Amino acid sequence: MDSDFAAGEDTAFVNDEISNIIKESIEATIGGNAYQHNKVNQWTSNVVEQCLNQLTKLNKPFKYIVNCVIMQKNGAGLHMANSCFWDNSTDGSCTVRWENKTMYCIVSIFGLAI
Repeated sequence: MDSDFAAGEDTAFVNDEISNIIKESIEATIGGNAYQHNKVNQWTSNVVEQCLNQLTKLNKPFKYIVNCVIMQKNGAGLHMANSCFWDNSTDGSCTVRWENKTMYCIVSIFGLAI
């Protein structure tokens, strides 16, 4: 019985694990930097690439979709919505909102079981 549980964990989409990957990728890329319009494209690419690199190292049977938005804190509103048609028992998603004094960074990862 324990081996069945362990095998399930090896192939599960674990939100805490994914959330940590997102936070580490954002911190490594943006860290304490202030918002700079000319660096946003590079930052978003780096966050997405680092997340995907860490996700593939997990060796889990998933296809991943990673989305990253960086927005300057200037009082403007931002509304986002995601919707998926999938198997709730195997697939999952995780969204993290990170912020510092000058910007927001929102990363969403979707894991679809193969």
